[in-house]
Amino acid sequence: MTSIDLASRILHQDANLIILDKPAGLAVHGGPRTACHLEGMLADLQFSLREAPRLAHRLDRDTSGCLVLARHDKALSRLGRLFAAGRVEKTYWAVVHGAPETEAGRIDMPLVKVTGRHGWSVATAADGRPAVTDWRIRGRSDGLTWLELLPKSGRTHQIRVHCASGLGCPVVGDAVYGAPGGPALHLLSRAVAIPYWADRPPLRATADPPPHMLAALRSCGWRPGTA
Repeated sequence: MTSIDLASRILHQDANLIILDKPAGLAVHGGPRTACHLEGMLADLQFSLREAPRLAHRLDRDTSGCLVLARHDKALSRLGRLFAAGRVEKTYWAVVHGAPETEAGRIDMPLVKVTGRHGWSVATAADGRPAVTDWRIRGRSDGLTWLELLPKSGRTHQIRVHCASGLGCPVVGDAVYGAPGGPALHLLSRAVAIPYWADRPPLRATADPPPHMLAALRSCGWRPGTA
């Protein structure tokens, strides 16, 4: 991925945290085959503080949208407690293949990370870690459905596995849990609401859909400005 102007992608900034609109295709962590990653760019968001911000949670490489960064140690600790307690409200949009049988519901399927010859993935398992996702249909088109999803836990690949295994509707572009060789992943971290201060309203941010999702969303009824 070429150079990214992270400052232009800030959705919210204050003395404690930054909410960034992470682009699809950018990994948050580095690795042996990942030379370009968000952690290596965070010094660009240091601004007037002595240290660069740090990740308060993570998004998959191919998921775009709201990502929360802590600007100092106390903020990292506070945000960690809020995420662990499930108090950060996360809203995702996905375009999936097929259509669920109902208009809304809850997926309660424990998940476990499994490692095989070709790497790792996530699977459902009765003895896995608890994972719950609420969902509702926002729109439909021929063969596609636009979903709004509210994960109540923060497991790796949770929404992708819950859509594929819980609803039988894999996310468009999901080569791991759907069909390989398709377009880019149609999954957006649409919004977050963070109750950072107990005596103040939650901090909120909303990310626009990335360009590669626009055509599918429009076909399902989305229009610019849709809440």
